[in-house]
Amino acid sequence: MDYMDIRTAAKLWNLTERRLTMLCRNQRIEGAKKESGIWLIPANTQKPLDGRRNKSASVMTKSRKLPLPIGMSYYKKLVKEYYYVDKTLFIKDFLDERPLVSLFTRPRRFGKTLTMDMLKTFFELSDTDTSDYFRDKKIWSCGEEYRSEQGKYPVIFLSFKDVKCSTWEETQRKIRMLISMEYLRHSELLKGTKLTDYEKKQFAAFADNKADLVGFEMSLQLLSLFLQKYYDKSVIIIIDEYDTPIHHGYTEGYYDKVVGFMRNLFSGAFKDNPNLAYGFLTGILRVAKESIFSGLNNLAVHSILDEKYSEYFGFTVDEIKEMANYYGVTDKIDEICEWYNGYRFGGHDIFNPWSVINYFYNNCFPKAYWQSTGDNGIIRQIVSEADDETADNLRRLMQGQVVSSYVDTSVIYPEIKNNPTTVYSFLLAAGYLKIVEMDDLHDGNFICGIAIPNKEIFYVYEKEILSALSNVISQSTAIAIQQALVKQDIPKLEAHLQKLLLDTISSFDYAHENFYHGLILGICAIMNNQYHVDSNRESGYGRYDIRLMPRNKNLPGIVIELKVLKEKIAEERIEHELERSANIALTQINEKQYVSAMKQDGIEHFLKIGIAFYKKHIKLLSRSE
Repeated sequence: MDYMDIRTAAKLWNLTERRLTMLCRNQRIEGAKKESGIWLIPANTQKPLDGRRNKSASVMTKSRKLPLPIGMSYYKKLVKEYYYVDKTLFIKDFLDERPLVSLFTRPRRFGKTLTMDMLKTFFELSDTDTSDYFRDKKIWSCGEEYRSEQGKYPVIFLSFKDVKCSTWEETQRKIRMLISMEYLRHSELLKGTKLTDYEKKQFAAFADNKADLVGFEMSLQLLSLFLQKYYDKSVIIIIDEYDTPIHHGYTEGYYDKVVGFMRNLFSGAFKDNPNLAYGFLTGILRVAKESIFSGLNNLAVHSILDEKYSEYFGFTVDEIKEMANYYGVTDKIDEICEWYNGYRFGGHDIFNPWSVINYFYNNCFPKAYWQSTGDNGIIRQIVSEADDETADNLRRLMQGQVVSSYVDTSVIYPEIKNNPTTVYSFLLAAGYLKIVEMDDLHDGNFICGIAIPNKEIFYVYEKEILSALSNVISQSTAIAIQQALVKQDIPKLEAHLQKLLLDTISSFDYAHENFYHGLILGICAIMNNQYHVDSNRESGYGRYDIRLMPRNKNLPGIVIELKVLKEKIAEERIEHELERSANIALTQINEKQYVSAMKQDGIEHFLKIGIAFYKKHIKLLSRSE
């Protein structure tokens, strides 16, 4: 068993040595023993309660709650001033294995930056005693072999999370500036004589952002050399959100340039670098096929499918229960699960931390908080380019069904467009899907049953799919359709929709049934200032196709049911069959009582619309009440 002496324990628990001596003598600390006149305490002992605290102070401590860390990724400030979910055992798990370079892939806003800043704070050499940030955390009770690693290494830290530029020129300027700022953070290297005058001149060129682009490709390799020479210690290099510039390079058309730069930058930092102690990287996608780490054989990749480190990004069920209990809202746990649970990382059920924190902060009001934290445009792109099978699977996912798919854990951005099966691999890695079941193919890939994780992500899909499919609608047509709906002018609404089909829709578009559903959803989304739009939800005795819930209860609630004729119809019978199908749709709204949920919400007036499609032909029937 590991022990700590009474002086270490006193500093750790902010108690006097005299007080601890009395507790040991009175056998108040289990396992304490005296050797050579010094009391020793088991290292994993929790801080003993101090019975001398008065009642009023105890009541005050109990009533005062720590604030929630909204958007906080600076470890030192967070652990001292905010509510912190202790993830420091991550350090122990790493030190037990010590891989040279580790990559952790997780969706955005799952705590990657905070975790990397925690590692930086723990490992980095400092003029001040940074152990104070860990003495009351789980890692400190793990033993001296772990505590001895604290504050031991020079650290290079770069975060690319904000490198989101539309051109390669802007991207390289921003990366160069970040590297220059990291050089300036280590300006102590210019002091003394450990670096030669030539090396100081090289250092100054990077610090002043005067080196050329080729020079910057070697910047991390050189900085690690300078740090090792100055401190006579190997260096830790941490790269947070390494693939953010790569993602934007793909979407903005400079993918090859940014990958080429990153390959050379990281090769110098992580491949055959004699000055490297450890390397850490985070991102959304893994990099095996990117060739960014070509030849780096000891890269340890930890994706959402892997068991190791699975509980350290996001909140576990127990952490959520503890948090809800702390803030006195244990009655909200079921709602939290419905909205923000559903992710499966390795063997753990994981909650989205960003959304949970915002939920508590906003008085437990459920909302799609994750939706506004980044660019969901990749879904919009996938929808706009989807083939029949992908479009059908997206429809099934939005209806709560499970879709079976091959999952390639090393998917890269260009494959998303060229290989439809990689769509689901990317959506899974990026946090838009969860794994329900999994069969290992033993080649690093899997056949998985996948589904939308929770209520929050459903709304993300809905918003982005509506955005993608509403792009075919011109502003003038949108305004005309909106006015026709508000005025309940069904003949004009039908005329505008018919013109839209004739003018803008190709035969390829109406080749799959879900296109029409998406088109009408996109049109209705234009009215989001007056109506909340949703689809495929239960009401009455079934699921309506589209519902427009008025934000002002004086407006009518609108329910739309769609029918699509797929069998070939003779020209002279098209009008008759369309009217028959539109009437069936209208009847279905009544028989299934799709307006019942809106009635319960106090809506008194309704517009029911049945729409039938056949290729570029359309028929609308309506009923008001």
